[in-house]
Amino acid sequence: MVDSTGPGESDGRIIQTDLRDEMSRSYLEYAMSVIVGRALPDARDGLKPVHRRILYAMYELGLSSDRPYRKCARVVGEVLGKYHPHGDTAVYDALVRMAQDFSMRMPLIDGHGNFGSVDSDPPAAMRYTESRLQPLATESLLEDIEAETVDFIDNFDGSQQEPTVMPARVPHLLLNGSSGIAVGMATNIPPHNLGELIDALLAIIADPEISDSALITIVTGPDFPTGGQILGRKGIREAYTTGRGSVTMRGVASIETIEVQGRPDRDAVIITELPYQTNKASLIERIAELVNDKKLDGISDIRDESDRDGMRIVAELRRDAYPQVVLNNLFKLTPLQSNFSAHLLALVKGEPVLLTLRQMLHVFLDFRIETIERRTRYLLRKAEERDHTLLGLLLALDQLDPIINLIRAASDAATARYQLQYFHGLSEIQADAILQMQLRRLTALEADKIRFEHEDLVQKVNNYRDILAHRDRVLELIKEELKLLHNRYNSPRRTKILDLEGSLEDIDLIANERSVVLLTENGYLKRMPVSEFEATNRGTRGKAGTKNQGDEGVKLFISCNDHDTLLLFSDRGISYALPAYRVPVSSRSAKGTPVVQILPIPREEEITSLLSVSAFENEVQLLMLTNSGFIKRTRLSAFSNIRSNGLIAINLELGDALRWVRLALPGDSVLIGSIQGMTIHFRIIDEELRPLGRNARGVRAMNLRDNDSLVSMDVLPAELADQVANSVDSGVEEREELGGGTGSASPAAGPWVLVASASGLGKRVPVNQFRLQRRAGMGLRAMRFRRKGDVLVGLKVLGSREELLLVSEKGVIVRMQADLIPQQSRAATGVRLQKLDDGDHLAEIVLIPHVLEEEDDPNVNKDTIPINDTNNILKVSIDTTT
Repeated sequence: MVDSTGPGESDGRIIQTDLRDEMSRSYLEYAMSVIVGRALPDARDGLKPVHRRILYAMYELGLSSDRPYRKCARVVGEVLGKYHPHGDTAVYDALVRMAQDFSMRMPLIDGHGNFGSVDSDPPAAMRYTESRLQPLATESLLEDIEAETVDFIDNFDGSQQEPTVMPARVPHLLLNGSSGIAVGMATNIPPHNLGELIDALLAIIADPEISDSALITIVTGPDFPTGGQILGRKGIREAYTTGRGSVTMRGVASIETIEVQGRPDRDAVIITELPYQTNKASLIERIAELVNDKKLDGISDIRDESDRDGMRIVAELRRDAYPQVVLNNLFKLTPLQSNFSAHLLALVKGEPVLLTLRQMLHVFLDFRIETIERRTRYLLRKAEERDHTLLGLLLALDQLDPIINLIRAASDAATARYQLQYFHGLSEIQADAILQMQLRRLTALEADKIRFEHEDLVQKVNNYRDILAHRDRVLELIKEELKLLHNRYNSPRRTKILDLEGSLEDIDLIANERSVVLLTENGYLKRMPVSEFEATNRGTRGKAGTKNQGDEGVKLFISCNDHDTLLLFSDRGISYALPAYRVPVSSRSAKGTPVVQILPIPREEEITSLLSVSAFENEVQLLMLTNSGFIKRTRLSAFSNIRSNGLIAINLELGDALRWVRLALPGDSVLIGSIQGMTIHFRIIDEELRPLGRNARGVRAMNLRDNDSLVSMDVLPAELADQVANSVDSGVEEREELGGGTGSASPAAGPWVLVASASGLGKRVPVNQFRLQRRAGMGLRAMRFRRKGDVLVGLKVLGSREELLLVSEKGVIVRMQADLIPQQSRAATGVRLQKLDDGDHLAEIVLIPHVLEEEDDPNVNKDTIPINDTNNILKVSIDTTT
């Protein structure tokens, strides 16, 4: 219970009331007072009470756009004294915001002096600054305020009258937006383009049932005063159709080459526009903190070069930085990209309502129709009152002498007024007008003026009555006023809308560099930059590519781009997918990360093949080969959506295992090698190898001798296979097969097949020495072995200017130019490719396709690292060891 005895009560009565009811009622009253009186804008004029009071006070002071500026302190004092009994700081802050061109899309106040900056510099004190109304504020908010278009109420002490709403001619709620936090609710409405809003209103007038999608094509999205960009249209569509939505804003930044005095030219990120309500100084400070904390790499210097001509923030980059990656990280880690959470809440008939774009425009249009009708009634009443007076004057002019005699004979003005009303049937207003009429108006010229004015008023009265009787006339007036404001104040959009989504994926923050991915026999996976391995001469020992743990050796080794997708295939015929950049980067001496920690691969499964894929194109196919010699081809697109737990790639017989997977195109040819040095070459065509589904087993690839098994597979592009078919000399091949010499073959321009053995010997053999055969044949001999027990470890199709990575079982890696390997015939034993330690053997041959460097072509941008074309993808494949 509470004691609600007031201080003026003398009887000492105690009113019994429930505390819960009292608290609930009091809190609701307080909440509604804040909601209606402070925080939320009116949906009709888009203004909160403080903004409305400031504009009306300036209007009363006569501070129109053609009048001199007046001190802001004078305006604030007027507002405080008459309408807004709150702190002067709140009033001045609201006035300053309405004058800031970076806060309001169309400022309503013309400020003179320091009104703050986009760096959040505070404005000067109100005693130093001056202001007046902008022309738009006068024409679109205050034009008809004295024509009884809106209601007026008493101010806080009843000494003045203030308007409850402004007679707005454009939807300021959307034009300049609004933000505010009330009790239990908040509003956040973005600014828009005036021309688009007017066009949308005209479209609604023309077709009241216009669809939401049609409206969104007219009002394409928010138009922020600071410009910038909006990513995607999904958030805009949600905000316009539901009242809530998140709009992704992004500043405008470009990558330029700048001249730095005393230093070579550097790349730099140039920021020229910021997202709405982003503090420029805070942004620069945030970037500097990230650079100092090593969370943002690639920036060597940042400075603000903004001036009166525009904004310019320069982030100078290091020589080894990738500008696009740095820019993406700026978007990801700094306010250079942020979200605007739109919440279109406003007061409709004094109650907070969540509005859609259509509802906002309809609320404004209904209000504008009401305003036009009230203005027309006011003008009609004024015209009728004036015409009523003129009719009395015209009667007096027609009966001039009797009226003059009546007035002269009257004892006083009251008697004359009464007699005029009684004898001539005039009203009191007409009688007063006759008594006040000057003698000069009795001339013929003045009499004609009165008659003309009367005729003009009759036309106006009829026009006003017609407007009130026909809604179409009201809408035509609205259209004329809107078109007039459109012609005077429309401006181009500042914010561009990009047709892409706003979220940055991890891949956007990572440079697309060339890397190698290595998998050891014990299932450890790691990624290393290709630059870790310098090119060396043929026959050198090389560098260790992994930490040797006892008998653990390198099992799979491929070259890829960091943006590629890695396809991992297990011996059980299951495929797994993994973005290359998600393989942890490790040093050459590091062991790597267990693959079971990266992918949900059962421990009993063994990864037998790795592929890198840049795009899952429909015409590209996967070529699979098993231990038992079954081969099949399946479309790559069938593996574009691999589940986290894998996808079946091939149906295997009991005891068989998937070992090799390559990329191929229809018409290509395949080279398959065996341990004993035999090679078969046949076309990938429907007659030889038709496409099969993922669950198929495949067909026989090669007929093997006793104690022989498959060891390698590589693909030859179709155009090169055609050359082989046209140039093969069967007689020469038969002589070589029967024991031809081991010297160098005749010169050829390529392509070649790199043939390498476990002892580190290898050679380049022209492809045309491997004639095309039918599938399931015995094949041709590719190499004669010098040492007993030596076996074939790999076949690799070579082009020109390519590099090789030779990987031994103990993880020693040699990087060398393929051109350094001499060309020999199929019957030759080869030359030493890599110097191997005792007990070590050559395990893998990895091809690094030639990448165009800056010295090759100065027009190549180092930020865009070429992705392999289809032919190169076919070459970047990995052989498994036996």
